[in-house]
Amino acid sequence: MQLRSAIIALVMVPFLAVCALSPAHATAEKTYAKDEYAIITGGWAPNKRLSVAAHGEGEGGHDKFHVYLMAEPGHRRLATLDDISQENNLDTAPDAYYAAWSPDSHYVAVSFRSDRHIMTLNLYVIENGRARRIEAPDLFREATGRAVDRKTDGDMRNYFPTVEWRSPRRFRLNDSRVFVKNDKALAEKLGDLGSLTEMKDGRFQIEFAAKANVTLGRGDRYRIGKLRQGDFWQ
Repeated sequence: MQLRSAIIALVMVPFLAVCALSPAHATAEKTYAKDEYAIITGGWAPNKRLSVAAHGEGEGGHDKFHVYLMAEPGHRRLATLDDISQENNLDTAPDAYYAAWSPDSHYVAVSFRSDRHIMTLNLYVIENGRARRIEAPDLFREATGRAVDRKTDGDMRNYFPTVEWRSPRRFRLNDSRVFVKNDKALAEKLGDLGSLTEMKDGRFQIEFAAKANVTLGRGDRYRIGKLRQGDFWQ
């Protein structure tokens, strides 16, 4: 429990600080020097031979922004991490990106804000100096049989996933989301994985909080263990 609290605190404190910025400064930005590749939060691999770093061009770092796999200790760029760029992120500051490495440095999970209160979680296999993205588990889909659909699931106000590695091929995934809907149907479907609060305007705030152990296998496959109730924010 102490380990989990420490990991959540490590991510939540800067995450909430960024989310609290005024609308005029709703992003965490960094203007990078030409050859500056700044290591992100948790970016050092356990073997100390790899790291994950961010770099962008122009004022605020938004031009050609990417996150990279780096060789250490020389801090040499090895590969670009797919699906993290100026097209799908909100921030450019390295401390707004969070890496969780497997103990053997063979996998790394990277999370970042794709919207003001919405995190995206990407999972990569690290092999032969390359980073290959694989599908990340989705506990909401596991619980409901489908991914979140913005058209039918109302307004998803928050999404906050975290990864805690337990072994080289096994991690605990924590998934917390908050929806605003006109009815209680989603809460009824979620059962004890959901929490329902009626709002003053008659709509409902529904929080989804689940955790499960995920085991990685061959062929980029994974197995999700039994879903258990997570920690509700309220």
